[in-house]
Amino acid sequence: MKAHTKPRSGNSWLVVGTMSGTSLDGLDLTAVEFRRSENRWNFSIEAAETVKYSNDWEEKLRTAPELSGEKLMELHNAYGQFTGQQINRFIKTRQLLPDLIASHGHTVFHQPEKGFTFQAGNGDCIAAETRITTVADFRTGDVALGGQGAPLVPVGDKFLFSEYESCLNLGGFANISFEQNGKRIAFDICPVNFILNDLARKLGKPFDENGELGRQGATENQLLEKLNKLKFYSQSPPKSLGKEWMDSHFFPVIEASNLSVQDKLRTTYEHIAIQIAKAAPGTGKMLVTGGGTFNSFLMERFRQHVKNEMVIPTPEIINYKEALVFAFLGLLRYLGEVNCYASVTGAKRDSSAGVIFPGGVD
Repeated sequence: MKAHTKPRSGNSWLVVGTMSGTSLDGLDLTAVEFRRSENRWNFSIEAAETVKYSNDWEEKLRTAPELSGEKLMELHNAYGQFTGQQINRFIKTRQLLPDLIASHGHTVFHQPEKGFTFQAGNGDCIAAETRITTVADFRTGDVALGGQGAPLVPVGDKFLFSEYESCLNLGGFANISFEQNGKRIAFDICPVNFILNDLARKLGKPFDENGELGRQGATENQLLEKLNKLKFYSQSPPKSLGKEWMDSHFFPVIEASNLSVQDKLRTTYEHIAIQIAKAAPGTGKMLVTGGGTFNSFLMERFRQHVKNEMVIPTPEIINYKEALVFAFLGLLRYLGEVNCYASVTGAKRDSSAGVIFPGGVD
């Protein structure tokens, strides 16, 4: 990876993208150079790292939905300052001079059916800390247009990973995108690390490394059938998932079962594999990314159910694809170009999503 010591111009931009997922693994930071030639985009990751959350930050973000309005605004600003400080350290140690920052923030609420979504991490605070123009708040505009505000990654899939027929991401939730009848289609499929990590914590582990805990259990058909019959799975896209759906629909089914945690885990693995196989297009190469890719047992179950040719990219792409894509979405917003498809979210129209927060001037 090379350091950039001067700003680019013309058709090349260096953008820092950040992402904090529902699985609370940490804050992903990536510096990406984007180049455009004859309306084709290319990219190279110049630097990337994950800032693991302290116990304090993990707890603050996990419990954020329970805060009062006043305390939530405090968190919104404090997390923006934290993000800006981490970006400053990231670019200083690597001698980077980015043109732009694109920050997803950390999702606290996502209830598009009620007309709102909220990601902590005030873009004004990030811009104030870094003195670099920042794009944030990517989802609110689409929700205001009647959309789901998710998934947003498909625009990146279309322009940056067009050699694959479909793109599957295995994060807190699984989501997939692919072309259908000339339009990009994408949707959330089911929980992955969100539920696997939760069950692993009940056994004293932060996550189920390589699926070893789940491997010890047995699939129980009654629980599997109840999970597979959840109404969300029979709904047509556009559709998206969030913590609220987990609390009201998924967790009650898991908690009503008297099975051992290992058996619940094993059954959940089977459920995940079945739902992804149902959602995947029948043919073509599938790019698989996200933290779940490193779970060898999860991948074994996929291969039993999913018929597509699965392509596992470099660890850098696996770990940082979402941060990379949000860097790209931020750049498109900065350029005033479409970065959110109505065919994906169900909004009234395509849009250029995100709010631009100007950086400081010397």
